[in-house]
Amino acid sequence: MSSHIKGALLGLAVGDALGVPVEFQSRDLLARSPVTNMREFGTHGQPAGTWSDDSSLTFCLAETLVKGYDLQDLANRFVNWRNHGYWTAHGSVFDVGNATNTAIYYLSQGAPPTTAGGDAEDCNGNGSLMRILPLLFYIKDLDIHDRYLHVQKVSSLTHRHVRSIACCFIYLEVALHILKGDQPVAAYLNAIAAVNEYFKEKDILNEKEQDILAPTLSGSLTKKPISEIHGTGYVVHTLEAAIWILIHTNTYAAAVLTAVNLGNDTDTTAAVTGGLAGMHYGWEEIPAEWLNILAGKDRIEELIANLQVKFKI
Repeated sequence: MSSHIKGALLGLAVGDALGVPVEFQSRDLLARSPVTNMREFGTHGQPAGTWSDDSSLTFCLAETLVKGYDLQDLANRFVNWRNHGYWTAHGSVFDVGNATNTAIYYLSQGAPPTTAGGDAEDCNGNGSLMRILPLLFYIKDLDIHDRYLHVQKVSSLTHRHVRSIACCFIYLEVALHILKGDQPVAAYLNAIAAVNEYFKEKDILNEKEQDILAPTLSGSLTKKPISEIHGTGYVVHTLEAAIWILIHTNTYAAAVLTAVNLGNDTDTTAAVTGGLAGMHYGWEEIPAEWLNILAGKDRIEELIANLQVKFKI
């Protein structure tokens, strides 16, 4: 399982870094000039191998879990990141989503972590999904209800709407089945079987939310064409993309490059996809030329080692 932790965090960060230089570029533009390797500069003018807020906030969560599950500690790390460049690739923040930015401001003003995030329907960007993966290693042995409650709380620091929480939960349930050794299609189908039963039992989703999440929860992502998969910053699109890519590609590199070349929110789509792909294939399958230029790699590996010790794996 140690390979799963290392694969998850390095897989996420490498995917993020691949997407940073072309963030906001359209799918059509990337179809004409697809990303095939690490690029430098581009959208944010950053050196090759630079990761963004996706990885920064993921690392903040991982570091909190090393210290001990504590939502206020996590909130403090988020504020430190936003205001002082903590856990950034090169000492400064160059990208942050609106909902996340607003929520972190509220956290800085003393808002309780579980109520800081927006709960309006237009607060369903992918800003909590992008950073949720390390929570898996803390909740993996809990029952499904407790897993959901922890996901709800950790998502709510920045995204409190049930749709965002549900997407984070589905994502971690798929990751849980990868952790157990399921192949991608089985991980997806087994996860949604459990999620559907739980959502129905606890009446988590109203009819509107059920319809919105139906493509994922029905199992139909196995049959969707790529033309119906989108790389926007909408949490539902990011979740669909990550799962679809995982079950329609057969290497880590193919997964993250497919994610980036969907266009638009390239770094986050590739980070969310890369976390799952890194877990499934193992960090050893991440191309060495990408790992070798990943910003702060030694620091990330130290965090990974600490996480492994914390969970005794």
